[in-house]
Amino acid sequence: MAQTRTGEVTFKGNPVTLVGPRPTVGAKAPDFKCVGAGLAVVTLADTTGKARLFNIVPSLDTPVCNKQTRKFAEEMKALGEKAAAYTVSLDLPFAMARFCTDAAIENLQNLSDVHNHSFGQNYGVLIEGLPIPLLARAVIVVDPSDTITYVEIVPEITQEPNYEPALAALKTAAKV
Repeated sequence: MAQTRTGEVTFKGNPVTLVGPRPTVGAKAPDFKCVGAGLAVVTLADTTGKARLFNIVPSLDTPVCNKQTRKFAEEMKALGEKAAAYTVSLDLPFAMARFCTDAAIENLQNLSDVHNHSFGQNYGVLIEGLPIPLLARAVIVVDPSDTITYVEIVPEITQEPNYEPALAALKTAAKV
């Protein structure tokens, strides 16, 4: 049975249970199997090679997730090819692609965790006990050698993350 954690995160003020261990700075990034563009299965190894920001959201169809993703897309423009960013959610890949097309976001790749929830479980952000599975709002930075260098699991899911520390960690990991 998977490890669970309660009391770390709330959703509209109500505590929720997260499945999986809390990611820690300095640890090796765990593997996952998500669905990317064209329904291709994407693993951690497929993202390796540069510093990465994982923008983890409950659903792109909500205002805070929309704003968070647009903010990271805007900030990523300055980094160009020096870093990569991935939006991870349990939204279907088609909905994620539509959102990015409508928002003109081309510099964040989408990873849908609907395949087997392995990202959510391995990174400790899968919410247990809701009527539908969702991921908690979080930002994780992983360096080119697959070491976690920054973790923020937002304590209240309806609030935005702290952008500046996450972006500073990404720049450091990218050696910018």
